[in-house]
Amino acid sequence: MHSIVRAALIALVPTVGLAALGGGQATKIAFVNTAALMEAAPGRDSATAILTREGNAFQAQLSKLQDSVNARLTKFQKDEPTMTAANKDKESKALQALEQELQTKNSQFQQQYDQRKQEVLAPITDMVKKVLDDLREEGNYAMILMNDPGQTPIVSADKNLDITDKAISRLRATKAPVIPATKAGAPAGPAGVTRPGPKPPAK
Repeated sequence: MHSIVRAALIALVPTVGLAALGGGQATKIAFVNTAALMEAAPGRDSATAILTREGNAFQAQLSKLQDSVNARLTKFQKDEPTMTAANKDKESKALQALEQELQTKNSQFQQQYDQRKQEVLAPITDMVKKVLDDLREEGNYAMILMNDPGQTPIVSADKNLDITDKAISRLRATKAPVIPATKAGAPAGPAGVTRPGPKPPAK
């Protein structure tokens, strides 16, 4: 979940180029650790549970189809020595069609899952963006940079510019957003979903 939501936040936390600092004008900048923000974001656990549950349902459907393909392939390999050339060709084409169906389903589930992920995470990312926007305006910052461990564009900075704790305090005082629940008819529990967070169907 951390990586999913943090990736969604990358677009929300702007980066700065040298051109923005030119002209001899002082530019007030702050930075935050988005991974820490998402740990504190209200609604995170609910979003994780929903995506994991729906992801597992997609995985179950894909696994069922894969098992069907494997069973038919095993039977084909067993019967192949006694099959006529025409029957071999027919069964080979049938197996190829099943494999294609599996790939098509996986692609469809991938698209459905990605769309659902955006829908579920939108209330959380919107909430975090509002908190950062409010802090930026209150502190008169020109911009807020992302400063996550191992993935930060900042080499060195005054620790007083780190407003992560302020943002976390603001988030904890914010009411959890309404997370879109599983829709009627949608899978209830995509490939390779493992805790602590969901992953999309395997490609």
